[in-house]
Amino acid sequence: MTSIDWMGIRMDEPVTVLTDLIVSAICFYAFFKINRRSESSILFSYLKFYFLSMGVATALGGIIGHGFLYSLPYNGTLAVSPWKLPGWLVSMFSIALIERASIEYARPLISDRRVFRFFTWLNIVELLIFITLTFTTLNFFFVEAHSAYGLLVVTSGFHGYNYWKTKNQASSLSLMAVGCSALAAVIFMNQWGIHVWFNHFDVSHILMAMGASLFYLSTKKMLGTRPT
Repeated sequence: MTSIDWMGIRMDEPVTVLTDLIVSAICFYAFFKINRRSESSILFSYLKFYFLSMGVATALGGIIGHGFLYSLPYNGTLAVSPWKLPGWLVSMFSIALIERASIEYARPLISDRRVFRFFTWLNIVELLIFITLTFTTLNFFFVEAHSAYGLLVVTSGFHGYNYWKTKNQASSLSLMAVGCSALAAVIFMNQWGIHVWFNHFDVSHILMAMGASLFYLSTKKMLGTRPT
């Protein structure tokens, strides 16, 4: 583990903290830019709060989960510090919001209302299941599994359908964003780093930053057009 010490203050994994905060900054920028719009649609709310919650999640992950985790109370008998949970749980809520936004954006193209209702309720059920599993096991695997399902199955599924039907640019950008996130997950799981000072966390965070930027570009398109 890498660490730096500045004026007597120790920070672990400083590059990981920095790359987490880059993702967070992009998400907060997107939130504040979107929040300027005078709009009250449910799609607008889902997208706006997706960026806000993901910004909070990555900031918590960097500052608490990596940089200063050592300074927080911890029962050494646990496999993972419970202080990891705040960032994990907020990120799961964020993924649920981008799922909802994808479902809502596709709604005009879904002729069978039962399909829309099914995935809307499934969104709630799967979030509660994965939150419960994560909270009771303190296992990051369930955070990854929830993200994989939310992005690869739901988000890419609905945006893929949108793009197939309309060749909508918003959906193509969202699919590229999911691709960046999927590549980030592969790098993270295989621990493919470049250097001890730029490890698999850092590489995956850069790809997550690219994904967040693409989601923001997609969001601007989504709020300007709806598929018909």
